[in-house]
Amino acid sequence: MDFNMKKLASDAGIFFTRAVQFTEEKFGQAEKTELDANFENLLARADSTKNWTEKILRQTEVLLQPNPSARVEEFLYEKLDRKVPSRVTNGELLAQYMAEAASELGPTTPYGKTLIKVSEAEKRLGAAERDFIHAASINFLTPLRNFLEGDWKTISKERRLLQNRRLDLDVCKARLKKAKAAEAKAACEGDTVPDFQETRPRNYILSASASALWNDEVDKSEQELRVAQTEFDRQAEVTRLLLEGISSTHVNHLRCLQEFVESQTTYYAQCYRHMLDLQKQLGSSSLSTACLAWTLTGSLAKEATRRARSPSPTWSCSAKQALPGPCLSGLGRRMVQSCHLSCLLVTGLLRVGIRLTSSCRYSWSSAVRGPRG
Repeated sequence: MDFNMKKLASDAGIFFTRAVQFTEEKFGQAEKTELDANFENLLARADSTKNWTEKILRQTEVLLQPNPSARVEEFLYEKLDRKVPSRVTNGELLAQYMAEAASELGPTTPYGKTLIKVSEAEKRLGAAERDFIHAASINFLTPLRNFLEGDWKTISKERRLLQNRRLDLDVCKARLKKAKAAEAKAACEGDTVPDFQETRPRNYILSASASALWNDEVDKSEQELRVAQTEFDRQAEVTRLLLEGISSTHVNHLRCLQEFVESQTTYYAQCYRHMLDLQKQLGSSSLSTACLAWTLTGSLAKEATRRARSPSPTWSCSAKQALPGPCLSGLGRRMVQSCHLSCLLVTGLLRVGIRLTSSCRYSWSSAVRGPRG
């Protein structure tokens, strides 16, 4: 392989002078060419656009695919230019489990029939989610990625080139400044041998006077400065045009954002419609009745269990009056037991929020007082 040693040495020298200039600027030992305020504002706007685009892109990916392992897998497939395999959504997986449960527990039972209906609704929800993810990826995520991987890389490349041009310009300015200072010094002191280490390592013929040599050095530095200034101005204009194109990027992202909102609205509308249909199929009134019956049965069973386990059941009525003597007869004892059970049933029904109308032949007050002799 043929290496151009001169070009390699020249590139190494340029890199070294840029590094020295950059280091001196950081320590405040060298002057730096400042960009105008408008250009700085364009740079800050571009940086903000890039940073927020990255954050919005990452969070949208989390919204569409909450599983981090799945996101990493999709990222690897994209980098390898391979098609991402089809993935079952969470709703479709839940629908599959419900259908299998209904098949095993009995599809003709009430629970099995309900499982089948819910599984069909979940399957439709999963299909709607799949369509939403596909639409959001094409209409929203893809334009954001194209900006970060295309336009922003171009802007970053031109900005780095502008930074190099600025460093070269500042190096030429510093070199010209030193040459003029040395020329003025040589003119005052007379003919002396110039110190060329202050400018650049070059071979000069020392037959001329020091003043003439410094004049030649100043002319060459001025010529290099003009070239460097021209290249810097040209690169600054190119970079400025790219930075002003961020406005067009904002317009494009605005359109993509509107399409994302429309896709999301369609998705949630489909979900609402599917769930509303499912609610009508199941019958909310029958479900409410069944749940109420189950609650009533469970409450009464708990109360009966507590009463049965009590070592000495007591009479608990609001009147809290002692029973008269005639209640100890056979008929009276049966009436006391019937009243005791009635109070227990009424107490249980009141606890679950059910009020009963008086339909017994005996009034509540008579039941409390007990039967008369």
